[in-house]
Amino acid sequence: MTDSTRPHDPTASAVIALLRDWLPQQRWFAGKGRPLRGAGVVHSLEVVSGDPALHHMLLRVEHGGAPEHYQLLLGVRETLPGRLAHALIGRLPNGHSLYDAVHDAELTRWLPERFVAADAVGPLAFHRPGAQAPDPEHVGLVIGAEQSNTSIIFGDDVILKLFRRVVPGVNPDLEVSLALAGAGSRRIPAPVAWFDMPFPGADSEPTTLGLLQEYLRTGTDGWELAKTSVRDLYAGQEVRGAGPQAHETGGDFAGESFRLGAATAEVHADLARSLPTAVAGEVELTAIASDMERRLHAAAEAVPDLAPFTDRLCEAYRDLEALGRNGHPVPLQRIHGDFHLGQVMRTATRWVLLDFEGEPARPLSERRSLHSPLRDIAAMLRSFDYAARHLLAGGGGFWGRGAPAPHLVRRAEEWATRNREAFCAGYAEAGSFDPHSEPVLLRAFETDKAVYEVMYESGNRPSWLPVPMSAIRRLAERAPQPH
Repeated sequence: MTDSTRPHDPTASAVIALLRDWLPQQRWFAGKGRPLRGAGVVHSLEVVSGDPALHHMLLRVEHGGAPEHYQLLLGVRETLPGRLAHALIGRLPNGHSLYDAVHDAELTRWLPERFVAADAVGPLAFHRPGAQAPDPEHVGLVIGAEQSNTSIIFGDDVILKLFRRVVPGVNPDLEVSLALAGAGSRRIPAPVAWFDMPFPGADSEPTTLGLLQEYLRTGTDGWELAKTSVRDLYAGQEVRGAGPQAHETGGDFAGESFRLGAATAEVHADLARSLPTAVAGEVELTAIASDMERRLHAAAEAVPDLAPFTDRLCEAYRDLEALGRNGHPVPLQRIHGDFHLGQVMRTATRWVLLDFEGEPARPLSERRSLHSPLRDIAAMLRSFDYAARHLLAGGGGFWGRGAPAPHLVRRAEEWATRNREAFCAGYAEAGSFDPHSEPVLLRAFETDKAVYEVMYESGNRPSWLPVPMSAIRRLAERAPQPH
């Protein structure tokens, strides 16, 4: 229909024009830096009529390469109240306001209403396998810190993760959360409900659109806790470095790192019991090592600082290949896939792991595939390095400008080492193996992660490049340790 016959129709050309300008400005838009060549609607459904109206949409975006699809909740109002001014997308030809409706509690209450009913609205199917249900009277509040999705808290008990960039099929966060809940795990926010739909034109399982989970209202982000510990350590340092070491400060984090390692081992064990597993042999390990080496050489071409270390770093990948030739079995299973301190939360009683969808930029098939749990462990070890050095990054040196003071660098290294070791010790105590018993795998995965970080920081935060480069130097200096 045309704009004149249906001025509220979100598929109208005027709406598409507004979305093309608005979409690249959103934090969850993955195509930043690439020219947007086209956009088109593949699904649109008015789910609330009147003023305000609510439309559910899947938008196809093209900017070179494979097209991407984004889930939108679009609101239309004749007059937009001031409390929603920040959500404005633009004005329609009839003068009505088009806006991002996730911020409109009057409209988002439609979602918990549908979860309570556990019904279908057009192609949208709402699933609630248990007795728990959200209260539709609770006002939805958007969390503003996320990068790739949008989460809405309803009351004090549940939180809805709305997947913004969607691909055909089951999202790993739903799949893994249901498997862990079925295993009785207390290390995740309990899944409550979800909604999905057949992906238009695709022959696949229903595509996950949103996941409703337990809201951990007493939880504190692991990254924030670690940063506080490091800040306390630095604040106790005298100018010449005579201050206390990490284990001597009130903010020592090693005990929590140990408990986090144990929690990670428990989750890995539950995943191995609940979902498929396999064993990697020579062919698989050779392929993994080849991919790692390819990424290293590509990064070295893009970041000259990395080039002097490539030969020594490649030794880690050759040792990995040798494991396969020597017949060393490497168990594979489902893992977290994007593990770091920002993906864990400390509640009053336990550590909890969050967000099992993997790295959103990777293909869904890869995010749902089997990997060594050492990949998660290596990623968390790298996160401890970042926490230790975050106050020294950016040229601030914690106090004043210029390079970080050498005594603070030493304290950062001590803090990182202490917490890395505590995490591995906790994992070894609660898990089926000690991470240090697999030095070749651990070194290869940590090297691959550090190479990725070098590429990311070079392109996005050049002042942070010394953080992964310090790991590159350490990993390059480490003597090869074949199993």
